[in-house]
Amino acid sequence: MDATAGKMVLAVKRGDSINHIASKIDISYSWVYDWIERLENTNIIANIDNGIQIIDHEMRQQYAEMMAALYSRDTISQDDAYVIPHFAGMEFAFTEIDAAYVWTQGGYQIARSHDDYPVFIEVHDRDIERWMAFFQQFDVETTLNERPDANEVTGNVHYVLFPKTTSIETEWVDGNPVIPLEDAIDQMMENHPAYEPALEIIADKYDRDIDASHHDPPSPD
Repeated sequence: MDATAGKMVLAVKRGDSINHIASKIDISYSWVYDWIERLENTNIIANIDNGIQIIDHEMRQQYAEMMAALYSRDTISQDDAYVIPHFAGMEFAFTEIDAAYVWTQGGYQIARSHDDYPVFIEVHDRDIERWMAFFQQFDVETTLNERPDANEVTGNVHYVLFPKTTSIETEWVDGNPVIPLEDAIDQMMENHPAYEPALEIIADKYDRDIDASHHDPPSPD
């Protein structure tokens, strides 16, 4: 049992490539490739023509229990806050502050600290109870639709879930599923002054015509 192997096994979705798994868990391709060979030799996974898949689901459950125990004992790092949702095996997309964070490739943060780090994700409404039970395994709190006050949650990382009754549209950026860029821009424009730096980064990075400058209304005479 190894934490790196645990992350890989839990993050795999049928058909994933080695490169995609490496991006999801933020570990080098060569290191993941090496572990894929080990896991394949022990018949935990299979690396076939149409991608990687789990074949020993009992071992996957053991890895899940091990990783839950590890994370519940230690402070969850900012990096791992983005890895853990991949373990759930359910569809999701980063949104709100995290849409800006992901689309700027970590270039923009706002209103978060090491001690108070909410992560914002869209999930299917039908999966809400499963998501809450999943995060409870890691001793991580969840709230719905809005960020709680810092003194209302324990632990540094917590998750804010936004249930959707319609489909979840996603794009992938550096191994992270995130709401489409146009939707992220629309969200940021709703609070333009706070997201001005992010909009400037996005306008430049993705060659988008965005009025990223905040203009205060003229003063009355």
